[in-house]
Amino acid sequence: MDAIEFWTVSSSNGIVFELPQIRQFERYLKELLYWNDKVNLISRTDTANIFERHFLHSLTPLKYTDFPQKARVLDIGTGGGFPGLPLAIVRPDMHVLLTDSINKKLKITEMFAQHTGLRHVTARTIRVEDLAKEKSYIGSFDIITARAVASMGTLIGWTHKLLKPNGKFVFLKGGDLTKEIDDAKEAFPTLTVEEHQIRMLGADWFENEKKKLFVCRL
Repeated sequence: MDAIEFWTVSSSNGIVFELPQIRQFERYLKELLYWNDKVNLISRTDTANIFERHFLHSLTPLKYTDFPQKARVLDIGTGGGFPGLPLAIVRPDMHVLLTDSINKKLKITEMFAQHTGLRHVTARTIRVEDLAKEKSYIGSFDIITARAVASMGTLIGWTHKLLKPNGKFVFLKGGDLTKEIDDAKEAFPTLTVEEHQIRMLGADWFENEKKKLFVCRL
C-alpha cells in the first residue's frame, strides 16, 4: 500500500483528510524507516507495510467510535507513535499525550511529532501507572487508547482514574479475547465492552489477521 492507496482506502471507509496530511504521513514514514534501523520501533518484517499495518490500523478507531472535538487523548505504550500520531495527524484539533516507559523510543517519536508539525502532541517518558499518581492528570482524558500493550483489565486498572466521567477506552487488539474481557468485567463490574471486528473496504488484512477494536466504558 502506497500513500495514494492509503488515502483512498481511508476515504472509502469514512476517514477523510487532505493532501497536506498525506505529506505529513509521508514525512513520518521516511523518518520512521530511517530511525527503525537504529532503534527497534516496529518489527522489521513490517517495514514494507507501514501504511496499512500501522498508519491505517491506527486510524480504524475513527470508523468505529466518536472522538469529540478537541478531545484529550492518552496513548499508552506508544512505541513508534501508534496509534496516537496518526490520529493526531488526521484530527489536529485533538490534544494527544504519548507515553512510553522506554525513553529512547519516545524521544524519537516526539521528534516525529515535531517534524510533522503537530502542535497539540506532547510526550512523557513514564509508566502510565505512575502518571495516574499525578493529580493534574486525574479525570482529564476523553479517550485512553493502546495498541497491543497489555490486557484490558491491566490497562483499565492502571488508568481508570485518568478518564473523564463520560470518557472511554479504545483498545486495538486481535484474536479471541473472551477470557480477557471476562476477567476485566470481573475486576470492574460496571465495565461495558463493545467488540468490533475491523473491516476496512480495500484492506483485507484486518479481517484475515482477526484484528479487533474494543470500546470500553465504566
